Amino acid sequence: MGDHATHHHQHEVIDAVSSAPITPRAASVAPTPPGARTPAIVSLPPSQFHSPSLTRSPLLTPGGTKRKTPFIRTPRFITPLGSPLRKAIKLTRLDPQDAWLPITESRNGNAFYAAYHTLCSGIGIQALILPVAFTILGWTWGLIGLSLAFIWQLYTLYLLVQLHESPENGIRYSRYMQLASATFGERLSKFLAAFPIMYLSGGTCVALIVIGGSTSKMFFQTVCGSPCTSKPLTNVEWYLVFTCAAVLLSQLPNLNSIAGVSLVGALTAVGYCTAIWAVSVSEGRLPNVSYNPVRKGTEIARIFDVLNALGIIAFAFRGHNLILEIQATMPSSEKNPSSVPMWRGVKAAYFVVAMCLFPLAIGGYWAYGHVIPANGGMLTALYMFHSRYVSRSVLGMISLFVIINAVSSFQLYGMPMYDDMESHYTRKFKKPCPWWLRAVIRAMFGFGCFFVAVAIPFLGSVAGLIGGISLPVTLAYPCFMWLKMKKPKIYSPMWWVNWGLGLLGMGLSGILIAAGLYVVIDTGIQVSFFKPH
Repeated sequence: MGDHATHHHQHEVIDAVSSAPITPRAASVAPTPPGARTPAIVSLPPSQFHSPSLTRSPLLTPGGTKRKTPFIRTPRFITPLGSPLRKAIKLTRLDPQDAWLPITESRNGNAFYAAYHTLCSGIGIQALILPVAFTILGWTWGLIGLSLAFIWQLYTLYLLVQLHESPENGIRYSRYMQLASATFGERLSKFLAAFPIMYLSGGTCVALIVIGGSTSKMFFQTVCGSPCTSKPLTNVEWYLVFTCAAVLLSQLPNLNSIAGVSLVGALTAVGYCTAIWAVSVSEGRLPNVSYNPVRKGTEIARIFDVLNALGIIAFAFRGHNLILEIQATMPSSEKNPSSVPMWRGVKAAYFVVAMCLFPLAIGGYWAYGHVIPANGGMLTALYMFHSRYVSRSVLGMISLFVIINAVSSFQLYGMPMYDDMESHYTRKFKKPCPWWLRAVIRAMFGFGCFFVAVAIPFLGSVAGLIGGISLPVTLAYPCFMWLKMKKPKIYSPMWWVNWGLGLLGMGLSGILIAAGLYVVIDTGIQVSFFKPH
């Protein structure tokens, strides 16, 4: 698009002028060819001409000094989608910073990468608690609830994928917070979305350290067996081992470079989900299993139990806070918008997610019924009821898969936090983060999460409460964003659907916060700082 395009354009103009009749006749004035009609690109100021958002040339510094900007293969940043240059020049928000931040540094992703990331972020250990919801709701309502939740979150995913790039103003929203700011305004978005998004990134990483650390301990005991005389590590030491592995892996530079890590994470997630339900079902039903919904205590306690079960189903789906970031790793143009390959990847990923979650919920409830432990769900049940009959190698493999998946997911969920931390540096100093600072930032974040995991071990018991606060990110906000950005016709089907789902999501969130508070007050929390269970 550089000088070559300019010369080509000038030739076009010269050809057009020479081919026009010299003395126009009175009857017909020669029509101006399209080449001559558009303003010549020469008028573009040189500063803008070499902006990385407009050309494929890297940022140039006068006097041929050494380039500080990294060379970017596909620099299409918070970009004009429309290829016409005048549209680009009108846009004041050409952001060269995007070339320096880990989410948008590399823009050569494809549908496969998107599927790997989406699958890795979409299935997590929280899916193993699904049968617990069935013990309260029973077969019929459990299945109806799970199916409706799946369709609902897939619909909001579709909305986010479509909202990523705006053909009206030619901007790509590469982060959930950017889209929230554009929709709700700066101040309101900080109040509504900043905390849930921070929690969904940082809180998930803390939970992954707890899960990874405690599963590592189980793995060691399973593989080592009873004759193991070596002094076993404590929980905290296992957390530290896990955190070191996660921090080491987090040195990969950007979101595209961890596609392989996400693939491994996705395969292991599918592996342990399938292995757990397959082993549970093949071992057969436990004796005297009952499928009658568990009803206990007062009317209020029952209502809150049902709400808690709905919460478990709602929290089984996650990763919406990463969808825009994953889509930001793809090239996009007016002819080939990134939403097409992205949606293809998401559909493939969620087909696999359904293949994991539904058998897990149905098979787990069939095998264990009402005796499934509320804490830890299927994984605990497997060790509790079948550890004597199932071979050590199978149990060891399942634990290993859980650990590998946790390390992989940590990278994906940590990425928005690294991005946010680095953006403060790039905004202040107007240059990319040096490699040593990047390494320090990621190590600090990893060990910060480790510190929280050790210091606040009761985070799990308030998870329902915080989950209720972050639920709108998945189920409600995308609907309001669509209404604000796309402005569907009032009273049209899309208008009704989005208002209905948005308000329902906010209502559900409010009720779950109340239920979470009730559970915390009713059961009480063992507030024990620095004493991990």
